[in-house]
Amino acid sequence: MRIILAGGGSGGHLVPLVAVARKIREKVPEVELYFIGPKGKMEDDIMGRENIPIRNIMTGKLRRYFSLQNVVDLFKIPVGIIKSLWLLFVLMPDAIFSKGGYASFPVVVAGWFYRIPILIHESDSNPGLANSILGKFSDRVAVAYVEAEKYFPAAQVVLTGNPLRENINKGSAEKARQFFGLTESRKTIFVWGGSQGAKNINDRLLRILPQLMHKYQIVHQTGENNFKEVSRVAGELGFKVGHDGYCAVPFLQEELIDVLAIADLIISRAGSTSIAEIAANKKPAIIIPLETSASDHQRMNAYSLARVGGCVVMEENNMGEHMLLEKIDEIMESETLRSKLSENIGTFYHPDAADKLADGILGMIKE
Repeated sequence: MRIILAGGGSGGHLVPLVAVARKIREKVPEVELYFIGPKGKMEDDIMGRENIPIRNIMTGKLRRYFSLQNVVDLFKIPVGIIKSLWLLFVLMPDAIFSKGGYASFPVVVAGWFYRIPILIHESDSNPGLANSILGKFSDRVAVAYVEAEKYFPAAQVVLTGNPLRENINKGSAEKARQFFGLTESRKTIFVWGGSQGAKNINDRLLRILPQLMHKYQIVHQTGENNFKEVSRVAGELGFKVGHDGYCAVPFLQEELIDVLAIADLIISRAGSTSIAEIAANKKPAIIIPLETSASDHQRMNAYSLARVGGCVVMEENNMGEHMLLEKIDEIMESETLRSKLSENIGTFYHPDAADKLADGILGMIKE
């Protein structure tokens, strides 16, 4: 049995692929898995750790707004489809599991051409352009939010939630203390801009860093491209990275589960995988949606949580540093509020999502 995993471009697209791949291997140990997607360090690292062979294709992003990059990407998409046709002809898999997004577009189109069974997963409450199109090429569509069901034919859609690694809520606060040199006497804030970081969140945090460090300790995932700048500014403010409770890192890998365990408050973007991982750990969160996210999906994700009291949403365009500081203090100083936020966000965790998706993929092969 051979199955293709399609996607990439961000950790939010790669981590769910790995979660489902692990479940498939549990159920069918002899399965052959291949990843087809864009070339990138993150793709190489994540798939490499899982011993999943990689086949690279050219991908072009689909945008609903004007950009000169659309002209360049217009040529990348057909090149990616042609390469995918060749790769699928050589591999001829029994099924394709697509995490959706522009990185999986050529693979799904090529798979449809060969009539290979395809299951795509939509992780956001409002589907992006790629998945809106790919739903028409797929046999089954799995969604993470009830709100997304209406965008796909009822006969092919199923609610699964977002697939996560099984150990995502089994971290150790003690390991995090030892690894980052944190103490048990102060509460911990985890600032998390997603796999690529978030410069606007970084900048706002640095403006209030002196006030925060008087009371709390901070683990700050800056993103690879922002780490040097954040370290420099923090140093100018008198805080050396890795000392006295301020721990900035470019990107968290296996340490993430321990940081999620120790965090008393998480400040995060509204990426679907990040939200699901926060929910799995039942952590109070301030969610700051990315203003320029495709189809405004981050904002819609955030307000899906906020409607049931699962998080505090702060809009990026009107969030001053004093407002952010006040909101952090309000949450950190109220055990009642933290408990309420924790309980409500926990309802967005679907522990069986990866299992359901693995069964759905294997079920298509048996049909």
